[in-house]
Amino acid sequence: MTYQETLEYLFSSLPMFQRVGASAFKADLGNTIALCAHLGNPERKFKTIHVAGTNGKGSTSHTLAAIFQAAGYKTGLYTSPHLKSFTERIRINGKEITEESVVLFVEENKLLLDRLKPSFFEMTVAMAFWYFAQQKVDIAIIEVGMGGRLDSTNVITPELSLITNIGMDHMQFLGESLPEIAGEKAGIIKSGVPVVISQTQAETTSVFQQKAKEMNASIIFADSVYSVKRLGEKRLGPSVAAEYEVTKNGKSEVIHFGLTGNYQRHNLPGILMAIDQMRNQGWDISTMARTKGLAEVLPLTGLKGRWQVLGEKPTVIADTGHNEPGIREVLDQLETYSFTNLWMVIGMVQDKDISKILALLPKYASYVFCQADLPRALAANHLAEKAAFFWFTGRNHPKCE
Repeated sequence: MTYQETLEYLFSSLPMFQRVGASAFKADLGNTIALCAHLGNPERKFKTIHVAGTNGKGSTSHTLAAIFQAAGYKTGLYTSPHLKSFTERIRINGKEITEESVVLFVEENKLLLDRLKPSFFEMTVAMAFWYFAQQKVDIAIIEVGMGGRLDSTNVITPELSLITNIGMDHMQFLGESLPEIAGEKAGIIKSGVPVVISQTQAETTSVFQQKAKEMNASIIFADSVYSVKRLGEKRLGPSVAAEYEVTKNGKSEVIHFGLTGNYQRHNLPGILMAIDQMRNQGWDISTMARTKGLAEVLPLTGLKGRWQVLGEKPTVIADTGHNEPGIREVLDQLETYSFTNLWMVIGMVQDKDISKILALLPKYASYVFCQADLPRALAANHLAEKAAFFWFTGRNHPKCE
């Protein structure tokens, strides 16, 4: 098959959560274990860091990969979903998996895929492990897809586990409360493997502490060690970085972070603590490498959609916030801008409770409602009708010039 034919096979033959929702979710690791066994257990042939959480795990994963790249390590990165190209999901030192490798993987394993009928995500996880082992990476940063305990990535035994934060998302799979969701995320904590928690939350602290105790794993709440204060933004060559004052053990330093979203303040302590933990394990990560990785995460990894400025005059910003906590952060950052007109382009899926998000959206903005080319997408006209219920009046905002 050609690359395009291969993609059509993957998208049409294997259930994909982003397309069809719940029917693609497999609540066990059986298929992933079978795929890995068939491939010779590639997940055991390289070191890993495992990253879970509701929001921030993608940004955190990309930043850790950038720092390891800057330190000279051959670094794999597995993330999901992709925004533009399937190959975004699997990268080594920022370079996406080749189309030829995607075709080769499917050609070599199509009989098993046809027989096993794994989900799209299960197949992609296996492909990533196969590719990282084949390319002999030194370490791979592996982002959890959903939850943790039953996520397909949870067949690895990492050097470090990291959990960013817990929010109300995917409740039909993970639970109806923050402690229940935290319990699923805590499933990535392995026996004797240190775990870093990026953001302390009263509702979930005891869940993580209990699981770490059960697994005899050391646990550190990163924001109790690192405090961060955003100072503003600074232009570094052609790009802009957020400037932070970071304090640890009474000593402060100023760092520049290439991800400028205000919400990154929740991710930064976990990133810094993860690097400290890996240094303690003997990984050679200099201060210069940490500085470069933080400042240059975008060009080093190709991360998209995290408060990404697509254009100026007018300012155009893309952000992947998709649940109530994420949208709150997006709107909070919008409040720091002055503008004459605000247009928001929004699409959603039909299997989520979107009322809380719609209630947050500003009434003074103008809206373009759209729908993705997916069976799971909520029709644009239905989204507009639901939004109208929340009194979009078009009134001016006091911050408008």
